[in-house]
Amino acid sequence: MRILHLSDTHGCHHRLKNLPEADVVVHSGDFTMTGTEQQAIDFLNWFCDLPYAHKVFICGNHDDCLYGANIDGLDSNVHYLCNSGVEVDGVKFYGVPMFMGDCITDRQQRNIAKIPTDTDILVTHSPAYGILDYDDNINYGDEQLLAKVKEIHPRLHLFGHIHAQHGITTLHGITFSNGAIMNADYTHIATPNILMI
Repeated sequence: MRILHLSDTHGCHHRLKNLPEADVVVHSGDFTMTGTEQQAIDFLNWFCDLPYAHKVFICGNHDDCLYGANIDGLDSNVHYLCNSGVEVDGVKFYGVPMFMGDCITDRQQRNIAKIPTDTDILVTHSPAYGILDYDDNINYGDEQLLAKVKEIHPRLHLFGHIHAQHGITTLHGITFSNGAIMNADYTHIATPNILMI
């Protein structure tokens, strides 16, 4: 399975032209800039029209307009993961969004604790602590998420959030992808990550 991984497009998705071929496209959040419903709808229309067999997305901290939303009317091959999973061609995806309402309470930690142990591809917005999470002399990743990733040992962990750390690395037999394609000042779009599973 060939996976195209995007994150942190922040309303600039229409600038993405000639995206590479893949079986599944995954967007790991922050598809809006200011979190308005209009921006979310514009992204969803674009995302649903992409020519991929399967499309998976979660929300990031900029996408709060979808907090608690029930998204109806998506095509059967478009999967919105909100502390939930989907199986695609025998591969189990599970997504944990990053809503600020959860982050300022203990709900985010409870959401992380509920990630199934049989997850093949984990999609979060936040990185795990110490893995492609460094900017401004700070590791911004989540320590509980790191512990959970080590426990469940997914084949892939796809995330974004930290624009300065776009890239792919492999640690402990797990491939980690920071798909944040906008640079820190939103002037440059990086090449999307491609992964095989």
